Amino acid sequence: REDDPKSPTNQAPPILTDEQRLEKMKGACETILNCIGEDPSREGLLKTPKRWAEALLFLTKGYAQTVSDVTNNAVFEEGMGEEGDMVVVRDIDIHSLCEHHMVPFTGKVHVGYIPKKKVLGISKIARIAEVFARRLQVQERLTREIGSAIMEAIDPLGVAVVVECSHMCMVMRGVQKVGSNTVTSSVLGCFKNDSKTRAEFFSIINRR
Repeated sequence: REDDPKSPTNQAPPILTDEQRLEKMKGACETILNCIGEDPSREGLLKTPKRWAEALLFLTKGYAQTVSDVTNNAVFEEGMGEEGDMVVVRDIDIHSLCEHHMVPFTGKVHVGYIPKKKVLGISKIARIAEVFARRLQVQERLTREIGSAIMEAIDPLGVAVVVECSHMCMVMRGVQKVGSNTVTSSVLGCFKNDSKTRAEFFSIINRR
């Protein structure tokens, strides 16, 4: 029965050690190499399964991180009263993997927020973006997650996030359109409710 806690479909998968996880991934990579017509035993590919497994674990390390881990108490009370000025960090490099094809998408993230009583260490904004980028993603969700995480971390008056990326699933396969970019935005709090605040943010990030 599906509602039986002992049913195989309701049991959590076994927790693997780092070494067990690496070995399973190496075996999976060897299978893939065989399936595409390669020989995993040839010299140039002997260490590829291990390298691939280690690289993929690095590219998805966000699953093992939380926002509180990376902010590391870098949240400061600045005595601003009920409202501060806008803080904007532009052009944060971002690298992620599309969850549909597991190929990269890369680009920039722009983040703005208006503090209420707390501010974040500037580098922590980039680290928050990194936590969610280092997972299998779709750009729309990534954009929302960054904004929601900052709202939760410091309870500002509002947050705005814009992500601009080139997707290799469009460049290397499919329609193969080099030079195309996808732009997504998420606006929360005062950025959503106040068109002037929203316009100010977009004006700042578009200055070159």
